[in-house]
Amino acid sequence: MSRLLIVIPAYNEEKNIVRVVDELNRCCPQYDYVVVNDGSRDKTAALCRAHGYRLIDLPVNLGLAGAFQTGLRYAAENGYDCAMQLDADGQHRPEYIAPMLQELERGADIVIGSRFLAVKKPKTLRMLGSYIISWSIRLTTGRAICDPTSGMRMFNRTMVEEFAQNLNYGPEPDTISYLIKNGAVVKEVQVQMGERLAGHSYLTMVKSVQYMLKMAISILLIQWFRKRDTETPYPERSL
Repeated sequence: MSRLLIVIPAYNEEKNIVRVVDELNRCCPQYDYVVVNDGSRDKTAALCRAHGYRLIDLPVNLGLAGAFQTGLRYAAENGYDCAMQLDADGQHRPEYIAPMLQELERGADIVIGSRFLAVKKPKTLRMLGSYIISWSIRLTTGRAICDPTSGMRMFNRTMVEEFAQNLNYGPEPDTISYLIKNGAVVKEVQVQMGERLAGHSYLTMVKSVQYMLKMAISILLIQWFRKRDTETPYPERSL
């Protein structure tokens, strides 16, 4: 079985982090994980230490992209075969890790936990941005991605190394689109996601609209000018 590292980026998740990690350990003890505390101002890091969780404690807030890349650098340096993102708010359910890993082991480079692979996407204002991003990806790559904004994603070793060494690789739909355009094989697995356990999402309605517009512009225009490093080998070290 592939050695999988589950990366849990966490920013001010003191109300959720213990339940998320304990549920992961209960459901999937066979997989390694690391919590990347992204400069939280609450007790997230202290709770992780008190419970003995594997923790990378960033001294400042780098944002989701920086925290996620930190986790993938850890995976690359320590020789993991693959890595995935599991959000610290409790929305990503660990029972779907195994089927996602199976799809990865069948030859996919990236596997997305999709809410809408077998379920019709609702026609709501909230989903309008997802429709626009899906359309943008299909227009530029010819590939249909049903749930491009899902943060529940798994990456094989090649993708782990690319994310670890390229500073412009964020865990966002525009990077997924860019990698598809450059030959990456992306598959989706139907999942159900839970509600945030506690606390509040940083994405307000205004920020959501701004995010969707930013992603669409990046996919349609900016990705044509991005550079890709697939030649530099990433150094490994043993655990």
